[in-house]
Amino acid sequence: MNGTPVSAGVLDIEPPFSSGTPEPTSESDSPDAAPASDLCKLLSWKDLPYDVRDKAAAPTDTGYDPQFDQSCKWQTAVDSLDVGVTLRFRSGRPITLEQNNGEFQLADRKVTYFDRTTDTTVQPSCVLVMDYAGGGVGIIVIDGSARFGAICDQGKKVAEVLLAKEPTG
Repeated sequence: MNGTPVSAGVLDIEPPFSSGTPEPTSESDSPDAAPASDLCKLLSWKDLPYDVRDKAAAPTDTGYDPQFDQSCKWQTAVDSLDVGVTLRFRSGRPITLEQNNGEFQLADRKVTYFDRTTDTTVQPSCVLVMDYAGGGVGIIVIDGSARFGAICDQGKKVAEVLLAKEPTG
């Protein structure tokens, strides 16, 4: 059964992100910051394991989290569950996790993650962060369906796609 992208709103958990102390300069002063429109164009439905009718469709929502320079969401339904990926990017400084339960190396980057598949207070999810394009990116994969493989493995694949397409300054 093919799903279709659904409207934004349901797929989200409170991101357990924190950031380093902001620099006293404005973000526009950061020469290596990725252009504001880049991140949401780097990932597509074709990069994700979910069955959707239109793999060329745009993200289901962009710019929804004002605490970050960029945010985008790819959300679809599987049976009665919403599944998908959200990205958040902050230029000029890293994004860190308030708590984590692991890390791994991906190319030259350390990726820190928080596996929340057994946390009954949120939807089954995995949150990953890494330094990216002169700042930091946070990836949240939400999938309670267990149809698309381990949630943190899905997040690792998203991180691999983003690294392969990382904008250079």
